Amino acid sequence: MGAREALICGDARMTFAELELSARCVAANITQGEKLGFLAEASPAFPAALFGAALAGTQFIPLNYRLSVEQLNTQMQRIAPAKLITDKALSIDKIIPIMPHEVVNGAPYPGDAPDIDGGVAVELFTSGTTGDPKSAILRHSNLMAYIFGTVEFMSAGEDEAALLTVPPYHIAGIAAVLSSTYAGRRMVQLPNFAPENWIALAQKEHVTHAFLVPTMLQRITEYAGDKLDLPSLRNVAYGGGKMPRATIEKAMDLLPHVNFTNAYGLTETSATICMLGPEDHRLAHSSHVPAIQRRLGSAGRPIPSIELQIRNIDNQICAPEEIGLVYVRGDQVSGEYKALGSQLDADGWFLTKDRGFVDDEGYLFIDGRHDDVIVRGGENISPGEIEDVLRAHQAIKDVAAIAVTDIEWGEAIGLAVVCNDEISDDEICALIRKNLRSSRVPSVIKRMNALPYNETGKLLRRVIRDEFTQD
Repeated sequence: MGAREALICGDARMTFAELELSARCVAANITQGEKLGFLAEASPAFPAALFGAALAGTQFIPLNYRLSVEQLNTQMQRIAPAKLITDKALSIDKIIPIMPHEVVNGAPYPGDAPDIDGGVAVELFTSGTTGDPKSAILRHSNLMAYIFGTVEFMSAGEDEAALLTVPPYHIAGIAAVLSSTYAGRRMVQLPNFAPENWIALAQKEHVTHAFLVPTMLQRITEYAGDKLDLPSLRNVAYGGGKMPRATIEKAMDLLPHVNFTNAYGLTETSATICMLGPEDHRLAHSSHVPAIQRRLGSAGRPIPSIELQIRNIDNQICAPEEIGLVYVRGDQVSGEYKALGSQLDADGWFLTKDRGFVDDEGYLFIDGRHDDVIVRGGENISPGEIEDVLRAHQAIKDVAAIAVTDIEWGEAIGLAVVCNDEISDDEICALIRKNLRSSRVPSVIKRMNALPYNETGKLLRRVIRDEFTQD
């Protein structure tokens, strides 16, 4: 395996043997008691740092380079003492910066990784949409349970290549490196996503596998128009946010030879816990049965190593089609935060704080985050049910429903709408009233050129709420 090509980033190319050597060089830079931070775009130093930290017996902590200086300073203070791989000029107490190109050179670490029972592999800061972000703890046992349960060792052919666009500080970026390495699949890094660059690189490197967030796939299909020439591409996985039905249908039409998979997971679950596989996609896309058609918008079914339950507010298991809170259990589920400890209950179940339901065949439909529920006059209203109705209209490209302050009802519904074609506010309200009921009709509608998403496809509802508050 050592001679097989492992990594491509720009003009840099690296074999698996060279990746191991780089990881050992990283490990040699870490002294006992130090953590290893990573504050940079994806580069060959990223996988070397991930494996190098494990060799040194310490945790790997990637930081979001898109945060403000103040936010980054706060997080760096929380991880000290640490070596920090970064190309930024920094002066933080107990943080020793090292340039990415420097850390992969020098004398290699000669030993093996320590056998630490229950050792911490990765710390990942959550998005922190309300208050300070928490630091999620993923142990080696969690990550390995995910890899062993979903990837076959050295199963990739020598021609296989995965195009990696997810940043290092996201769980999908961590999982992509681990799964590609375990499978022996070449990794092709694209640090800065643009649809034209993604297509060109996929063609140049004969990419066979890719992971995309919904906004990336949407931009690719829009840029491609009526033709997308990617004959080598075999598998596309997507996740990180709700995929518009029109986007996945267009992608399937443009790339009929490609297997599409929806991968639903969380940081705290070491990535994927549910999958909607290629055959599910094709069946839903071609079916005329509404119950099967709608599965194209589902998260699929739990992977074999995961148990899943939907529970109501009384902690009772919900019947099929009944909306409740999503709980999961399995060896890959950490559910642990630094300084807060494990959030698993006595039986090992983790509350994801996502709302959803399962159909009578076990397909999971995510209805949104529990905190996003709109409480109008004591009635709980899910943003997802309103958004799904409107997204089905050809004039509406994207939409988000949020809570706005209302004197009479406490909260009412505000709609942020991005349109393809002309549609009036009255038509939007009539569409909702026809398919749902009058309590779901918005009190205010705001037209936007685009909705705010982060780089991993998560809709930033707090930003939308701020927009409504400022008006």
